[in-house]
Amino acid sequence: MCAKCIKEKPDEALSVVNLARKRTREIFNLPPSPPRSLGTACGMCANKCVLGQGEKGFCGLTKNVAGRLMRLGGTSDKGILEWYYDALPTNCVAWWFCPGCTGAGYPKYTYKPSAEIGYVNLAVFYGACSLDCLFCQNWHYRYMSQKLSPHMSSEELADKVNAKVSCICFFGGDPSVQMPHAIKTSEIAMGKAEEESRILRICWETNGNMIKEFAKKAADLSFKSGGIVKFDLKAWDENLYRALCGVSNKPPFENFMTIGEKYFSGRLEVPVLTASTLLIPGYVDVGEIKQIAEFIANIDPRIPYTLLAFYPQYLMDDLPTTTRKHAYECYETAKKHLKNVRIGNVHLLS
Repeated sequence: MCAKCIKEKPDEALSVVNLARKRTREIFNLPPSPPRSLGTACGMCANKCVLGQGEKGFCGLTKNVAGRLMRLGGTSDKGILEWYYDALPTNCVAWWFCPGCTGAGYPKYTYKPSAEIGYVNLAVFYGACSLDCLFCQNWHYRYMSQKLSPHMSSEELADKVNAKVSCICFFGGDPSVQMPHAIKTSEIAMGKAEEESRILRICWETNGNMIKEFAKKAADLSFKSGGIVKFDLKAWDENLYRALCGVSNKPPFENFMTIGEKYFSGRLEVPVLTASTLLIPGYVDVGEIKQIAEFIANIDPRIPYTLLAFYPQYLMDDLPTTTRKHAYECYETAKKHLKNVRIGNVHLLS
């Protein structure tokens, strides 16, 4: 299905797309769409699944067992995740203004006036997601939600924060369906860092599809610690977003606006909020970027925006990489509305 058909004939186009989505999700024992049965409501993320008897949530971490909602992961006691130490400076979407990569906010938010060489980021890769992106670059997380392993409590993960860890980044998959675990980990680790007079930034790479309460809490933790909330705003047109990602794009954009309006102008030396968009050939075009850039600019034109080159993955592995022409047309369009725009993954441009 092309973008034109998805936008102009959404009922027909989405029915075809959803057949492909259903086939792939069956492989990982995941429901084809957020369940809307008569049953038990989840409320963990913006999908607001309602699970009937025996049904699993869209993320795979919840299940209705005998009429009761069972959380199989994502709680403070059991986060489904992998973790590792990532040496700074690291390959982060926000590297061009991140304290750990540039020294921005020194000495309050970083140990050095330049890149924090000698320090590390605690990278936390969560094994579940609130979306089902057909182009997913980290699609293997689905094996983790299927097996519900490996797992670790918030206390165990916070213990991995030693004196050389200057930031934690939650990504995946996505933290949106395991926010209680991520928030508890952050609070424990930040408390220990404060007692020892250490710097510890809390960062997020997320699709933003979380409930507003968690979005605000994530932003507050980042704002206080010198960290950054990075939203992947995947597409502006809702039908296109549904085709590519499986659910509505309204909650992510609403959460982005809420965080931007409340926090962004309060800490300009290290931007607390940023956005990125993957330039999928044939789908995420100049028109989509124009709409997203205008949306961001209406909040604050100083919010940094990164355009990412596409590499074929998962179900969309038959597409080409983003062309240089495509990327720079989108860049020039975004620059008409925003003050800080960057193209990432330049080496992938064809």
